[in-house]
Parts: sequence; C-alpha cells; structure tokens
Amino acid sequence: MARRKRPKIEDAHNTDRWMVSYADFVTLLFAFFVVMYSISSLNEGKYKTLSSSLSDAFLSNEREAVPVKIFEQPPTIAEPLPLESEPYAEVEQRRELSEAILQERQKLSDASKQFEEMLSPMIKDNLIAVKKHDFWVELQMSSELLFTSGSDQLSKKATDVIKTIAAVVAPLPNAISVEGYTDNIPIETVIFRSNWDLSSSRATSVVHEMIKAGVDPLRLSATGYGEYHPIADNADEKGRFQNRRVTLVIASQAFSRYGVSDEERAKLLNLQSSSVPIKKH
Repeated sequence: MARRKRPKIEDAHNTDRWMVSYADFVTLLFAFFVVMYSISSLNEGKYKTLSSSLSDAFLSNEREAVPVKIFEQPPTIAEPLPLESEPYAEVEQRRELSEAILQERQKLSDASKQFEEMLSPMIKDNLIAVKKHDFWVELQMSSELLFTSGSDQLSKKATDVIKTIAAVVAPLPNAISVEGYTDNIPIETVIFRSNWDLSSSRATSVVHEMIKAGVDPLRLSATGYGEYHPIADNADEKGRFQNRRVTLVIASQAFSRYGVSDEERAKLLNLQSSSVPIKKH
C-alpha cells in the first residue's frame, strides 16, 4: 500500500511584529511630552540641558535610562562691588573751616549777644526772639510790635527798635535778608490783594527804615512769604499771633549770594585744603 504524502506546511509569517516597535515609539513619545510638561516652569538654560540629554537618549540603541542632572548649577550670589572713592568720614575729617570764617562766626555770635542785651525787655514780652546758628543769626519780631493790623506802616515804637538793630548790624559786612510772614486769614483790600502783598510790603518797609538808620542798601533784601511758612498752629489766636512776624536773617558771607566774590567765598570755606583729588585709572 502506497504512502500518502503529507502536505508541506509552510512557516506562517507574523505580520503583526511592527506593532511592538510602534508601541515602544508611542510610549517613548508620551514620556517625552510628560517630561516636557513637567519642566515647563524651568529656565531656558535648564531646558536646553534636558533637551540635549533626551536627544542623546533617543538616538542611542541602549534601553538604559540616561540620568539627567537639572539642578546641578549652584545659585548665583551677587557680590558687592568695591568702591574706588574715599570713605565719607575721611573726606569730612579734612574739611576744616578757615580762620576767616571762624572769626566771622564769632562776630555773629557777638551780635546775637548784643541783640539779647539791648532788646531784653521785648524778648521777655515775647515780641522779639533771637536765634543763633553756626552760619547766621535770626532776629524774629512780632508784627504787632511793628505794624497795626492790616497795615505796612511802621509805628513810632517800631522805628526805635529798628534803629537799635541797625546800630548793631551796620558795622558788619554781612548780607541781611528781611522776611515778612502773615497768618492764614485772607486779606483783600485796595492796597493788598493777598497776604503775599502784605508780607512783602511789610518787609520792604523795614528795609527802607534800616537804610535810613545807616545800613548799606547793597546788603539788604526784602522777601514776602505770606502765610506759607507758619511756626505755630493757625487754629487759634495764639498761634496766629506768632505767625504774624518779620524776621531779619544776618547770613555768613560764605553762603551769601551778594557781597562776596567766588574767590573770597572759597577762601572762607577753605575749599582749597578740603578738595579731594581725582584718582586716575
């Protein structure tokens, strides 16, 4: 009996192997976008570092994970820059006053003492106040001592006071600024449109009287400040009484606009010895 030949069974070709590679690719792509999303808040430098590392990982045939170090850069600390200029204390230590300005300061101090002695009755009545500073003397007079209400005409008593003041300041070379002040109650008359006009006119009246008393007009100036520089509260009459005033400021020549040249002012301030040399690089 003849044997029947068995049919030859051919090896079946598996056509689904591409799905494994495709699944691996999709998984890696998904992981890539997850990592990209997680580092979206990082700075540009760290992003570039991570992108370069991921590119190397995808291009290699190895399946091992590639460690990526993102935070290996230490934080930047700003260091203070060294200053080339000299310390302020050393500069000020060399800034000594000249002998001329020290003598002038003594003369201003002597003048303030004369004011206190010659005007002591009115100082006790709070009609005059003498304020001494290092580089000027301030003589503050109440308007009630000098003028009637709403007027710029000096009273007889005022002329006697100004003559006394002029006797002290006439021998001095210093500039004198006469400043007028008022309270905050508005004034509007045919003569004075506002407190500006009243304060300026009162200061000018004092200047004219000082010229009559022998003070050089080149040393005098008149300024009106109105109600804008009070020294007391305008809410009550006591404060308004203090604010209505005329002030004489006898200034040091080193800080005077007129009456002294720039060379003389520099000598008074001793600028030559206190100047700081400029360093050349």
